[in-house]
Amino acid sequence: MSGKLLNIKGELLSLDTPVVMGILNVTPDSFYAGSRYENERAVAERIETIIAEGGAFVDIGGYSSRPDAAEVSAEEEWRRLEPALKILRDEYSRIPVSVDTFRADIGQRAVEEYGVAVINDISGGSMDERMFETVARLHVPYVLMHMRGTPRTMQQNTGYHHLIEDIMLYFAEKLRALRLLGVNDVIVDPGFGFSKTLEQNYELMRHLNEFSTILECPLLVGISRKRMIYDLLGNSAEDGLNGTTVLHTFALLNGADILRVHDVKAAVEAVKVIDKLKY
Repeated sequence: MSGKLLNIKGELLSLDTPVVMGILNVTPDSFYAGSRYENERAVAERIETIIAEGGAFVDIGGYSSRPDAAEVSAEEEWRRLEPALKILRDEYSRIPVSVDTFRADIGQRAVEEYGVAVINDISGGSMDERMFETVARLHVPYVLMHMRGTPRTMQQNTGYHHLIEDIMLYFAEKLRALRLLGVNDVIVDPGFGFSKTLEQNYELMRHLNEFSTILECPLLVGISRKRMIYDLLGNSAEDGLNGTTVLHTFALLNGADILRVHDVKAAVEAVKVIDKLKY
């Protein structure tokens, strides 16, 4: 039993059994075309699917973080997010929402105006120096991810002295800064596909359990249909479900508490099977 808990709007969520976070992209350029939802009907249908298939969270993003993604202004990011956030608040308030943004102002507005429960920051606070203080003030759980540079430049930043030690040091330093500000609910995301080569992604996966045991934080794994799968298998993101499920299984056996996914049903089934084997 992990004993890990998250404070979600005053209610404690146990992660003794891992949970699934369903991806809701309101962007025109996410790497997996099947995950783009750009009108209100499509958004509502996607939310319904996440809930029906057993998702515990909806993770909504308005800024594609794929390699070489075009930059998006704060105004455009909010324009994309707001209609979907309104639907989530008004019609699906029973499911907690995570907003995928590196901008403190976007995170703050999403929490204060639309009741968002979690801020998911791909940059670990490096792209907006106000992010840590904002999260502390809002008292919401924070997903702390490892990345170097920006989505546009991250794949130019894959040189490490010692991959696992360097990433672990990154998290230790960031966690110390967050704890000093009083942020208690931090979820660690090793950042698969961000500032890492294919080989580095698999080395990171082999050492996944160390992040859970050493850092003593809930561990989020986001590898759904990513390049590390389809480049290895020689297919495409559209063909990436089988490889995703294999890696989800490995991750669940090695400390993953949250799976961030496109395919909720398959991930929930993986959780159920692994949970049965464990206990």
